[in-house]
Amino acid sequence: MSTFKPCHVMAKPSSSVCNLDCTYCFYLEKENLYPERKSRWQMSDETLEAYIEQYIDANSGNESIEFSWQGGEPTLMGLDFFRKAVELQHKYKKHHRITNAFQTNGLLVDDEWCQFFKQHNFLIGISIDGPAHLHDHFRVTRAGKASHEKVMAAITKMKKHGVDFNTLTVLNSENVKYPEEVYDFLVGIGSTFLQFIPIVERTAKQETDEGLFLVSPEYQAEADVTEWSVPSLAYGEFLNRVFDRWVKKDVGRIYVNTFDSTLATWCNEPSGICVQSETCGHAFILESNGDMYNCDHFVYPEHKLGNIHSASIQALNQTDKAVQFGMDKKDKLTLQCRRCPYRMQCHGGCPKHRFSRSEAGQEGHSYFCAGYYAFFSHTEAKMKQMRDLLMRGRPASDIIYLDLQRKMVANTFTGGRNSPCPCGSGKKVKRCCQIV
Repeated sequence: MSTFKPCHVMAKPSSSVCNLDCTYCFYLEKENLYPERKSRWQMSDETLEAYIEQYIDANSGNESIEFSWQGGEPTLMGLDFFRKAVELQHKYKKHHRITNAFQTNGLLVDDEWCQFFKQHNFLIGISIDGPAHLHDHFRVTRAGKASHEKVMAAITKMKKHGVDFNTLTVLNSENVKYPEEVYDFLVGIGSTFLQFIPIVERTAKQETDEGLFLVSPEYQAEADVTEWSVPSLAYGEFLNRVFDRWVKKDVGRIYVNTFDSTLATWCNEPSGICVQSETCGHAFILESNGDMYNCDHFVYPEHKLGNIHSASIQALNQTDKAVQFGMDKKDKLTLQCRRCPYRMQCHGGCPKHRFSRSEAGQEGHSYFCAGYYAFFSHTEAKMKQMRDLLMRGRPASDIIYLDLQRKMVANTFTGGRNSPCPCGSGKKVKRCCQIV
């Protein structure tokens, strides 16, 4: 059994090739890193097999191994490619339980795709930015046409076939203005697991030597935040207003990744998402030719680790470059971050967003600092209530009834903090509803 640290690799078999031309997409211009992709953009069978064999080997100590497929748009590879992927997974697995997560814009998802997803238990992440007037603001086809109707048709097909799906919503300068409308829409179409992904990019005044305009946080020349980027405080306000809606009626029924991850940190558990984790967790990206990079958001020449045809995933995972990238998230926090009361909830956010200055002028501070602080401070009391419920062996969803319960029993309760709680739990008031 391998003694190496496990890793996660998200494969992009179609690279940056996509059938949408989303205004805010940071990945489309990555084609400039691979000029040959104009004619040879698809992952070869040789690379596919090397990836699957090596990825299982790199995680051989795990009982469950998740493969993640993204793009560009992975459905452009065609069904036969993924049929072969499933065959290879069965060929190389041993005791492992193999799962697959698949992110798509939904435009090509038809009944045949849905039958395949259902047969092989794929979890689908479908990108949708809200109702049509918000989604179509930035998510358009190559011909500049709206895409919302086709995405909705894909969701209808997935529901018909019983395909598990969650929604991935990019928060941008437009839809961030309508938190309740976006949330209610997503819940209304049947999504029970919501991911909100704030977009912020900087565009350089001149393209880099590699032909890129959207630049990394290390870029030192002049660059401006794009017009489609979500403002920091607006992001915090969006989360707060969605949280206030969620905590009143949907806890335990609807799952929002940022809320779940934040609650975990209040319970002294690891964050469920990398953005809020203390270090970057060896979550790599694999290009269609086998090149592996530190992260999906760091596909820049300086962050290329190597190619799986020259070195194994297991070996690349252990390189000093990979290890250092992961630890830099913790080691390069600004002094303001280190002293922040919400450091354990945030850990400085994603390194991709650390291109601002702290209040003291220190470089490498998160662009989203103000938004995060607004969110963590606004939700702190409710998060602690849910934490306390969990510590007492009760579900976090009991918070929905807690305020009402307190009001009801307070009117009739005459005991003290050490009296049996009138809710009937058998515990003392101070360890249960705490109504006095």
